[in-house]
Amino acid sequence: MTTLLEPLRRIAAYAVCADSVGRVLLVRASERSGTPGVWSLPGGAVDHGEDPNHTVVRETAAETGLSVAVAGLADVLADMRALPERGITIHTDRLIYQVSVRGGTLTDRVDRSTDLARWYTLDEARELPLRAFTARALGLPASSADVVPDEAPEFPSFYAVPGPDGLHRAQRFAAYAVATDPEGRVLLTRVSDGYPGAGCWHLPGGGTDYGEQPGAALIRELVEETGQTGRLVELLGVASHRDAASLGPEGYPIDWHGVRAFYRVMVDQPAPPTVTDVGGSTCEARWFARDELGALPTDRLTEVTAEAVQAARLTA
Repeated sequence: MTTLLEPLRRIAAYAVCADSVGRVLLVRASERSGTPGVWSLPGGAVDHGEDPNHTVVRETAAETGLSVAVAGLADVLADMRALPERGITIHTDRLIYQVSVRGGTLTDRVDRSTDLARWYTLDEARELPLRAFTARALGLPASSADVVPDEAPEFPSFYAVPGPDGLHRAQRFAAYAVATDPEGRVLLTRVSDGYPGAGCWHLPGGGTDYGEQPGAALIRELVEETGQTGRLVELLGVASHRDAASLGPEGYPIDWHGVRAFYRVMVDQPAPPTVTDVGGSTCEARWFARDELGALPTDRLTEVTAEAVQAARLTA
């Protein structure tokens, strides 16, 4: 039974790469992988502290022999798969990037988790056994190659483990909203005392649950932190930040790596903000007019908030 498998989480980045005639680059899982013979986009796990933009370039080079340049973020999605032979269930938050080839020579690998790299037309790819996330990224019918767990196991969105230097480290995926109303006001939350960034204004959102899609997590967090009901409009980007010795309510330093997707969200019927998740990391929520937001000092905003507001072009 998949409910008895040990749960794990990871963050990974993948490349959607097309050549001049529209073929896409795919790699085949080897006998050393959990799904031998199945094809997927090139890519892999984001190392602790690594920017996912760097991950997709590094992993594509390692798996295909090609150097690529990142053109932009195409999608963010999550999935679970069970590997009973390994005794584990894995939740993976996948960042899908559009890339282009800069150079190199297509190369097969030996004794690695992938063994072949090939160019395929979409019609040819449709006939291959594809990982489910790869089929979705290419707009093809979903594959049944992955074994999906019966149900999502219990697993905290924050999970710190001892690192190689003895300092605890945590890698966490989260989704945040650049939320506006019909008047153009922007919704922000204030970080509670005892949490990193205490007193700063932050975007509504937070860590996703095991088995949860980023968009669904964001809408849930918006209600819990602000009392607002919103709808997703578009994916704006992903921010990666590392704090080598963050100090939060745990009471000890943690080498913290946060990877955060941020979305534009519309609140069609705004209400006075209410924090329903009392005692958590949010102590206040408030609507800001554009000029009020622009007047806030930079040190009153968290890093991801400043980056997201700029990406959404909400200030001059």
